[in-house]
Amino acid sequence: MSGRILVVDDVEENVKLLEAKLSSEYFEVISANDGRSTLQIAGTELPDVILLDVMMPRMDGLEVCRRLKANARTADIPVVMVTELSDVADRVRGLEAGADDFLTRPVNDIALFARVRSLVRLRRMMEELRVREETCRRFGDRGKPAAEDAGPARILIVDADDFTVGCMSAALSPIAGPVRHASSCLEAQSLLSSGTELVIASLSIPGSDALRLISQCRANEAFRRLPILLVAEERDLPRLAKGLDLGANDYLIRPVDRNELLARTTTQIRRKRLQDRLEESYRRSLDLALTDRLTGLYNRAYLDAHLDELVARTDGTGVAVLLFDIDHFKKVNDTYGHAAGDDVLKELAARTTGSVRSVDLVARWGGEEFVVVMPQTDLGIATAVAERLRTAVARETFTAAGGSAQLPVTISIGVTIASGPHDDPRQILQRADVALYAAKARGRNCVIVGQPPSPPRAAA
Repeated sequence: MSGRILVVDDVEENVKLLEAKLSSEYFEVISANDGRSTLQIAGTELPDVILLDVMMPRMDGLEVCRRLKANARTADIPVVMVTELSDVADRVRGLEAGADDFLTRPVNDIALFARVRSLVRLRRMMEELRVREETCRRFGDRGKPAAEDAGPARILIVDADDFTVGCMSAALSPIAGPVRHASSCLEAQSLLSSGTELVIASLSIPGSDALRLISQCRANEAFRRLPILLVAEERDLPRLAKGLDLGANDYLIRPVDRNELLARTTTQIRRKRLQDRLEESYRRSLDLALTDRLTGLYNRAYLDAHLDELVARTDGTGVAVLLFDIDHFKKVNDTYGHAAGDDVLKELAARTTGSVRSVDLVARWGGEEFVVVMPQTDLGIATAVAERLRTAVARETFTAAGGSAQLPVTISIGVTIASGPHDDPRQILQRADVALYAAKARGRNCVIVGQPPSPPRAAA
């Protein structure tokens, strides 16, 4: 997973060191050397993560962080403080200023890469939620925004040590209701519910594997965005990094300071409730008839608005489109009736949704034509996804006509990507449509890639 990282430090050697480390993992790195330029660059470039030095002249990192979080344009950009200081009080002050985490020099490579990947993943998820919220707004959802939950936090602690659980529960009492407790990861799975807002899990429970718990949560749609805070010993750094890579949101190192526990927990709960509010606004917008009644997918009106918004936000880079339809669909309707045709369309919608990522948009374009819009995707990955989808459709027959018919179904797919900031969403769809018809001309049940036009040449 690549991303754009803003490295901020007034010492050039520190910038070059971090730039070298991050570039080796294929991150794009930009830099700033003081607070004022940081605020300007962050507002213009909108990086995925900011690595921010605490000790800078004139405007220190804490003040820069506060200003970043106070600006609606940069408030969602994760900030990691990089400092020589290791005092817990400094970390707490940074968290209170809005920082998402700390790295202490000399920076450990494992912790650096795992933390940055985790935060890039969070950033992309929040961007997608806001794109969808803005798309819904454009369709007239001007009602009162969904209210953010202000009640006590609902927390589950996973730890076999009753004394530790008691101490944590007492520290969390200012913000939490009764804290639930599981002494093993297996027990934790049985206690998870849709109302849980945060899991605090120890990495060192005898006979339990917290990494497996993280993996299972991230594979379950109901708990994919549930915040997980790991608690680990200093010696567990490699496993901790693996946990962040699997999808854990944050961590604490023992001995746990109660103020840091409270600050990190507050941050995760606040972020979870923001996500819940955005999702509630998004779900409410579906009442505006933006979905296709037969398949439950988005309709063409929503697709057009979403693609417009996505291309505008990304300057036309990293947006792929798949356009496909059912081969010889008229024969299905003529032979088995329109009810059977409807069954095929609904099953195709389900197989498509199961073959793409949760951040990808699947829409019914009209009739038997469907579109998948894929953000942060290059042409190679989009083509591979298209082939996977084509195979998933052709591999098993479709059940129709109340179960009395098993129909072989294939699809033809056209693939393209946005060519740059001047590309028009309608032209993108048109290129995908041309590629689709080329697939049909080739004999159907295949994928054809429509190459984007070359970017305009600069005037001499």
